[in-house]
Amino acid sequence: MLPTSPITDYRVTRGISLQFHARALNAQQQLVSLRLDAADDAAARLQVQARGLALVKLQPVQTSIRLSATRFPLLLFAQELHALMTAGLSVIESLDVLIDKELVESNGSPLTRLASSLKEGQRLSTAMAQQPEVFPALFIGILQAAEGTSDLPLALSRYVDYETRLAGVRQRIVSAAIYPAILVCVGGGVAAFLMGYVVPRFAAVYRSSGRPLPWASQLLLDWGAFAGTHAAAIGVCLGVVVFAVVWRVRQHLRDGTWWRLLAIIPGTRAKLEVLEISRLYLTLGMLLQGGLPITRALDLAHSVLPVARHAALSESARRIAEGEALSDAFVATGLTTPVALRLLKVGERSGQLGDMLVRTAEFYEAETARWIERFTKAFEPVLMAGIGLVIGLIVLLLYMPIFDLAGSLQ
Repeated sequence: MLPTSPITDYRVTRGISLQFHARALNAQQQLVSLRLDAADDAAARLQVQARGLALVKLQPVQTSIRLSATRFPLLLFAQELHALMTAGLSVIESLDVLIDKELVESNGSPLTRLASSLKEGQRLSTAMAQQPEVFPALFIGILQAAEGTSDLPLALSRYVDYETRLAGVRQRIVSAAIYPAILVCVGGGVAAFLMGYVVPRFAAVYRSSGRPLPWASQLLLDWGAFAGTHAAAIGVCLGVVVFAVVWRVRQHLRDGTWWRLLAIIPGTRAKLEVLEISRLYLTLGMLLQGGLPITRALDLAHSVLPVARHAALSESARRIAEGEALSDAFVATGLTTPVALRLLKVGERSGQLGDMLVRTAEFYEAETARWIERFTKAFEPVLMAGIGLVIGLIVLLLYMPIFDLAGSLQ
């Protein structure tokens, strides 16, 4: 249940917002003009289609470059909208309240466009679909199902609970990773300083002495001599490596799969695979509880799985569409575990599949919390000892010739 999901909620993509001038035909075959704000040409066309118009001409008007992409607080928006609607306000009234609040913070553009579409008579899910860079398909699907039952506050409550659960798991993982990350950075920095600055200078001193050195110290000092001679080239190579690592990390952060970086730690890959399945179950459970059919829920659930598992989920959807049970389809495609399989079969027999999927996710969420705690307590001392061993070995090899010289003088 890691967040990772590729659910993005940016108001603009990569800091670029475009304005378009559109000419279209309405149902009465009258030509109308529109001014649209969209991330790209495709998003603008989608807005025109969502209004039930036939596009005649689309032309970009203005491009505004922003210094940074502003994250739209989707979870906060869902919480506030739920609170206002529970208090008795309609959707449009609730949006007007939020717009008045956000205008003070200069953050009301997506809500303004949303309210404008609703006042034109569009449904909430349709209006949100016009801003895919702000409202993810998963969120829209939940609300679309609720519109058929007129139970929008309950759908918002389910989504808030869903995101809160994912945020809780993410917070536990981030908290557990902070201290090891600091250790790695500090230890790596110290080791790099010793190897790049201290060792080359010791190598110059020992080379001038003409004394034979222990083979391990000689190997280290040969590296020091090489580093001193090719300092610029080594610095460039190190910079390229650091840039590549940072770029890769940023890619995972942008894709919502940052947590998969933990797979480089031995013993974590199997747990991460279970967490992927757990997040899938939580998502499917929430969608089924919201009233979506299983095939639609499986389609929306693609966004919470890594690309490598999309084919398995699509195969599961095909099998279910042909009449196969969810549990059997997941067994055939590797999207279940022995514990999850038993719980799924119970849910299928009782007709409470959505509730049982959520309970399965809760089971693995608790198991993950216990595993993270145990793993952190064991991994941090091992990591600290490893870093200390590397730095201590470098220092020992540097001073071994000095110890030999002191022994010869005695």
